[in-house]
Amino acid sequence: MKFWFITGSQMMYGEDTLRQVEADSREIAAGLQLPFPVIYQCTVKSNEEIVNVIRQANYDPECAGVITFCHTFSPSKMWINGLNLLQKPWLHFHTQYHASIPDDAIDMDYMNLHQSAHGDREHGYIGARMRIPRAVAAGHWQDPAVQQKIADWQRAAIGVQFSRDLKIVRFGDNMRQVAVTEGDKVGVQMSLGWQVNTWAVGDLVKEMDAVTDSEINVLTDEYASLYTMSGADQEAVRYQARIEIGIERMLKRTGAKAFTNTFEDLHGMRQLPGLAVQHLMQKGYGFGAEGDWKTAGLGAVIKAMYPDGQAAFMEDYTYDYSHELILGAHMLEVDPSIAANRPRIAVHPLGIGGKEPPARLIFEGRAGDAKAVSLIDAGGRLRLIAQDVECVKPFQPMPNLPVARTMWRPQPDFLRGMECWIIAGGAHHTVLSFDISDTALADFARIMHLELVRITASTTPKSLERDLLLGDVIYRSVY
Repeated sequence: MKFWFITGSQMMYGEDTLRQVEADSREIAAGLQLPFPVIYQCTVKSNEEIVNVIRQANYDPECAGVITFCHTFSPSKMWINGLNLLQKPWLHFHTQYHASIPDDAIDMDYMNLHQSAHGDREHGYIGARMRIPRAVAAGHWQDPAVQQKIADWQRAAIGVQFSRDLKIVRFGDNMRQVAVTEGDKVGVQMSLGWQVNTWAVGDLVKEMDAVTDSEINVLTDEYASLYTMSGADQEAVRYQARIEIGIERMLKRTGAKAFTNTFEDLHGMRQLPGLAVQHLMQKGYGFGAEGDWKTAGLGAVIKAMYPDGQAAFMEDYTYDYSHELILGAHMLEVDPSIAANRPRIAVHPLGIGGKEPPARLIFEGRAGDAKAVSLIDAGGRLRLIAQDVECVKPFQPMPNLPVARTMWRPQPDFLRGMECWIIAGGAHHTVLSFDISDTALADFARIMHLELVRITASTTPKSLERDLLLGDVIYRSVY
């Protein structure tokens, strides 16, 4: 994916000035050290040029977003028609070529050339007047802090591009009687682009039955290279390999990047998918248990934003009030990308589902600052909730709990953090991410018209309740 750098100017400055504008713009674009390449596209000087380049950006599948910069004065009325057509994420980069004003060199020619303080304010007005969602990054282009802000926006824009094409496969339906995993799939496709459809478990079983022993051998060899598997029941491990191959075949055939299942719908299967799901998540697929397609989709989007990052499907399981810690785990399905140590494969009874003991990965999660992120249907809109957490090494071994697990302290503190999560309506399933930034979250939410709720060190239950009430009024009036 690439990002287009479009510079605004006009014809009144003459060819010499415009040649310098292009040279400076090329140097700025090439000098940005970012996760994804920025390509100088053109210097636009008229309504027709702007419309043309915006149309090209819209229909280029490799263009993930546009960055605009007005080196000189670019009258904003000529941007209206083009911006009305814009379908890609937009960042307004308010910078200038030189970091300081040269005392001796500054004259009227210099002033005419370096007018970002003039041109970008005109450009900023039209963005505000047209109420187009956009990010604004102000500062000199060589400043690492400014480049980091653009990098965060790039991550969000990649998430938007990925989201608009995302397909989610649901093997079976939601867990019975559960509220938070329900939602308006048509509304979500209209707002986020997600295509959420159900496939029968019988279709998966048929695919599993077609898997050969040689294919299973290749995958179990891969397991052995990644995980410690001595002592594990090899037949149970091989069955998980069969499940994984079957699931991934269906995902690839349908073009899906996320999936769900539920232990209440395993007809024809001998085990609940455990190791199979964990390895698929490590490969970049999103997952949600009990039919939770919103968490599956959110996990896939965050993984697309940070393909080399650490993000895992997670569930708040139980509390330790003495140590003020939350135990995060799940029956089987926690992504080993957050593991602090080499995961080991083990086979144990599950206790629910009525199936054979499944193979799963067991490990402790890494320590560090992270975010627990939840996407819920708030009734007429989607709410993205993100809580700052401090992950810590579990303080006891828990030898009789054969699942992957981690522990964390929520912000602003243990009790108020829990209260805030409940007040916001956060789900019991989350995506635990060690990478996603506040800026990337805000940019993604702004582009996708999501209500963003942040729970941080400064949040209180009272302030959160007020913000949620204000957000309800604002969302209904604006959207």
